[in-house]
Amino acid sequence: MKQLYFLLGILAVGVLSGCGKGGDRGELTGVPQRSFRAEVPYGMVYIPGGSFLMGQTDQDVTFSQIAQTKQVTLAPFFMDQTEISNSQYHQFVNWVRDSIAITNYINDDKYYLKPGKGASVNPSGKKYINWDYVKKYPVMSNKKGKASAANAAKLQGMYYQGDDRVFDRDELDVRLLKYNYALMVLRNAAEYHHDKSKKRSDFILRDTVPVYPDTLVWLSDFSYAANEPMTEAYFSHPAFRNYPVVGVTWRQARAFTVWRTRYNEAYKDSRKLAHRARYELPNEAQFEYASRGGRIGTDYPWGGPYAKNAKGCLLANFKPGRGNYTDDGGAYTVNVKSYFPNDYGLYNMAGNVAEWTMSAFDESASTFVHDLAPTFNYEAKASDPEVLKRKVVRGGSWKDIGYFLQNSTRTYEYQDTAKSYIGFRCVTSYLGRDIRDKR
Repeated sequence: MKQLYFLLGILAVGVLSGCGKGGDRGELTGVPQRSFRAEVPYGMVYIPGGSFLMGQTDQDVTFSQIAQTKQVTLAPFFMDQTEISNSQYHQFVNWVRDSIAITNYINDDKYYLKPGKGASVNPSGKKYINWDYVKKYPVMSNKKGKASAANAAKLQGMYYQGDDRVFDRDELDVRLLKYNYALMVLRNAAEYHHDKSKKRSDFILRDTVPVYPDTLVWLSDFSYAANEPMTEAYFSHPAFRNYPVVGVTWRQARAFTVWRTRYNEAYKDSRKLAHRARYELPNEAQFEYASRGGRIGTDYPWGGPYAKNAKGCLLANFKPGRGNYTDDGGAYTVNVKSYFPNDYGLYNMAGNVAEWTMSAFDESASTFVHDLAPTFNYEAKASDPEVLKRKVVRGGSWKDIGYFLQNSTRTYEYQDTAKSYIGFRCVTSYLGRDIRDKR
């Protein structure tokens, strides 16, 4: 009996050792990788995949005849619960500001990662900013709102100079705030990958984008309207911190998504966490699908064919009637979490601000895009005619009539144009097991 126990013990050890490192016993076991389980990113909601009828469900009051109905299918994805707020966009602006201040003006090694190994140092030897140190010791100001004495003198070049100064105050020259990035255009790579004359660099998009919003849109968008208070306060005053950012071009919105991706990856790299997909602007199919909230054949994100509920309350921020802007609770934009969310938990998919999408605008797009994950993208060059620089705008805004709030209504704006009524939100791909699968 003792010999039997001994034999069983040897077999158990053999089985256990075969499951350990280096114990594949010559079998195909795959490459060891970190485990990954999909999680809902902060501030986003999960949009389950499915099929829906994309296109108009009500009359075409503009007689444009460009919204033919088509059944399409989309994979699941995550979408921002709200429009990107002034506060969230400020995080991007401040990151660019601090990067420029550290790199071009301060040049102090304390703000860079030290060479070495580990999460808080720099293993490559290249100079990378230590953002944990920056959070602890802000570059531009301390708790009292003033820069340190050592930094203040170095940072004078970041403020308006000479006759551009008002009352001799130090005001940040926002023209200096530009974000440089590189992005692989996979669609171009797929189109030309058989062309041996092409190099990898031919498919890399490099862009430099001024990141500060155009605050003058409140005046330039409206002739003879006293919107100076909005120009002076909307992006800078804390009263509007949770209002949707406006005055951003499509290129600025896309730059924000690139920065958000890199910012998220840097955090995960420092903590050796698995990466998720990159952040992007939603394409117009994703926007319409998410806006419908899983409902079939409805005109608006909240369902039925009316912009009011049973109590007579307006359900979105738009231009009711002949121009009673305040009838819905706001003369201009409102808080990004105003009104009730749709059935997916998304706020203001109609009204408040219209939103940029990733899609290029073409009147006949519905006739040639695929019925599986449809989209039409085009990377317009500076030399291209204006007609090729049109990007789809969805959702309607605070200054639009109810027609533009419909789920199926599509319009456009030029990619280098900023408006006081256009903002954006982000999406990111869904990877891994279904988040509803608890096994």
